[in-house]
Amino acid sequence: MRIGLFVEDMGKTIDEYFEEVATAKQAGIQAVWLGERLSWDPLTLLAMTSREVPDIALGAAVVRTYPHHPLALAAQALTVGDRLILGIGPSHKPLIEAQYGYDYNKPIRHMREYLTALIPLLHGESVDYQGETLTTQGQITARGSQPPPVLISALGPQMLKLAAELTDGTITVWAGPKTIADYFAPTLDKGGKGTKIVATVTVAVTDDPEAARESLNRTYAPARDLPSYRRILDREGVDNIGDTVIAGDENQVAQELRRFQDAGATEIIAVTVGDHRRAVKLLGELTS
Repeated sequence: MRIGLFVEDMGKTIDEYFEEVATAKQAGIQAVWLGERLSWDPLTLLAMTSREVPDIALGAAVVRTYPHHPLALAAQALTVGDRLILGIGPSHKPLIEAQYGYDYNKPIRHMREYLTALIPLLHGESVDYQGETLTTQGQITARGSQPPPVLISALGPQMLKLAAELTDGTITVWAGPKTIADYFAPTLDKGGKGTKIVATVTVAVTDDPEAARESLNRTYAPARDLPSYRRILDREGVDNIGDTVIAGDENQVAQELRRFQDAGATEIIAVTVGDHRRAVKLLGELTS
């Protein structure tokens, strides 16, 4: 199972970002992931990374669909290069409506229509699509490009079925091995071709696990009450996001990460908390 690193780019310069990527690659990390978080544009940074750092996979987890028309996103994704894994998602109603001013209406229908337009565009096909939530007419010409795998941030059952039907799988968040084994894997297996489960996991290699949990609770306090996240936390049987962190010494963290593979996760995106260098060293050792 491949272990990738989510690179926190907020508050960093471009040079600092590349230093972190270089350190990760040197440690043995096989993939770096970026998210869309009102900081540096993730796909632009990944396009730069594809030229600067060879032989490392590049993932977006995730790009928000509402602010990006399928024609624009397809062109960006194909520009990144052949090592891209494209994760997309509708984000959350408070963010889309308050930050962008878009109507977060019928997100399941929106995602189906979005994928109906995006997937053919990524394969170089001409699209003439009129849906309820979007219209797409055109074709992306990117000579020599290859369509990237597409994953969606599918947490609810309807979105998971859509992931299985139209994409390569899902990117999870806050979900532990139990929820992956009992919910994500069976739902995807019933739905069709897309069975990849890329699990986003918060990791703290530390001698003080409780401090790591408290730090995560402070950082993500508003997220625990977002409906899609709340449902995952409830499935996990926990109240706070800090309760989902894998925290402990090297042996404890390694053991817990292996449980994700046993549960059906095909890849891990590790988000480090606390001693970043110590965590990256362990993650590199586990993937080498």
